[in-house]
Amino acid sequence: MTEHWYSAADIRVVEGGEAVRRRPGMYFGVGLDSPELPSRAFGQVVGWSLHPATRVAPAHTLRVEAEIRGDLAFSVFDDASDALGVDGVPIIGFGSLIGPHRWCGWAASAVSSRTVVEVWRDGVGFRQELAVGRPLGDPERFVPPAGAGTRVEFELDEALLAPGAAITADLGSLDLCGSACAESAGSAGLRLRDLR
Repeated sequence: MTEHWYSAADIRVVEGGEAVRRRPGMYFGVGLDSPELPSRAFGQVVGWSLHPATRVAPAHTLRVEAEIRGDLAFSVFDDASDALGVDGVPIIGFGSLIGPHRWCGWAASAVSSRTVVEVWRDGVGFRQELAVGRPLGDPERFVPPAGAGTRVEFELDEALLAPGAAITADLGSLDLCGSACAESAGSAGLRLRDLR
């Protein structure tokens, strides 16, 4: 067996988004060469909205709406407003409104050429645009719809993906819940629209 020696010169520090773009399989289960990457990214974001980690999501009846707007474009809405503090001030994580509480969405934003996130509650709303997972500016106020929620629009980066990669048309093949649906107590609803 050959021994390998490493030194500090062999270590390269990469920022979060770059790490996702180099090794998306760690987040989505497939690499850049897989035409399944868009479907997996979509499935992970929707699945997390349906079943967020209990340590970051308060108990509530979750309503999720997902739209596929193109082969590489989708949006996901849910009724959680976890990026707003109790005082209505944005909670910034990973430099944006998509923080650790939504790590799947943040990972999907890293493989997207454009991402727009909106979060609102009690008449207070903030919007932020990202490119390749990096904020293009600070969150800006906007006039939100009624209620509370988060909407994130993703345009996956075609230049990064395998030729012909697209969100599957066979939406029944997507495992949006995994084992979490069977374990879930309470009600949740998903409305899925394919606008292609």
